[in-house]
Amino acid sequence: MSRIRSTRRAVLLSSAAAVTGALLLSACGSDSSDDDGSDKAKAASETTRQITDAQGRKVEVPSDPRKVVTLSEPTTDAALALGVAPVGTTAGRGQKGVSGYLADKASSAQVVATVAEADMEKLAALQPDLILLDETTGAKKTVDKLQKIAPTVVTAKLNEDWKQAFTDTAEALNKKSDAEKWLTDFDTQVADTEKKLGDNAGASVSVIRWQDGAPSVVGKGEGHVGSTLKALGLDRPKDQQGASTGHSEPVSLEKLSTIDGDWLFFGVLGSKADGDKGYAAARKVTNFGKLKAEKDGHVVVIDGSAWNSAGGPLAAQIVLDDIKEALAK
Repeated sequence: MSRIRSTRRAVLLSSAAAVTGALLLSACGSDSSDDDGSDKAKAASETTRQITDAQGRKVEVPSDPRKVVTLSEPTTDAALALGVAPVGTTAGRGQKGVSGYLADKASSAQVVATVAEADMEKLAALQPDLILLDETTGAKKTVDKLQKIAPTVVTAKLNEDWKQAFTDTAEALNKKSDAEKWLTDFDTQVADTEKKLGDNAGASVSVIRWQDGAPSVVGKGEGHVGSTLKALGLDRPKDQQGASTGHSEPVSLEKLSTIDGDWLFFGVLGSKADGDKGYAAARKVTNFGKLKAEKDGHVVVIDGSAWNSAGGPLAAQIVLDDIKEALAK
């Protein structure tokens, strides 16, 4: 082999070694970058913030919660509105599963509670990093036990304004700005709908739930139903004004006329299809046909799982959409 060929071979081998080394260093650098990204994400999920809940408790909560359990209808509704899918949740009022109007969005959540109480064993098995509830659920009596499973936040007092409750739930999830944007859009929709009410402006609107062959008044006060009707400038029948003494107020058939109004929004504890069956039954009741709303064709069957729930932003949106469809021109 000539001296030139020998020298060229040495140069090529040296260059190949240099390239191979550079590639190895590059690969190591890439792995390190990936690891850094993973570590940063992990670190973000493990950092905490301190908030004060509705009961005045100081609670250390994850800055980026990944496994959230919601033990009330409003906290479930609020979390889903903010794009947070709970791993565990509560059954809807009078329902075996998640409230019907939330079922599609919460399909991956395991039911670990009812309105009355939480199943501690099922809940703990989910290993949540954050538990949310409010005073609409019986689980409020077991906050100390829940706190031993995961950081627990009581987001709202009983009968709290739904918008404030939504904002406070968002604060616990570190998504307050998202909630504020959502509410701004909702208020814009309300204002736009009010302008389109035409002859229905200021109309008297009754909201009832039909159960066990008789009506109950729902949606009084500042909940997601009452406050939306008020914001639209709509009136309520005399016996549906003021705050509610409970989630619903039964009305005897002897006082059926008290539920009358220019419009009657009619639901049951269930879906709109269930409401249609309830309405068919109600029409057979003596004097129901004498109601002005019935004679005028102004009875609107609604999704009771949303209208009769404890309330939240998604329920409020359904209420607004139903009113818009029925009354706006």
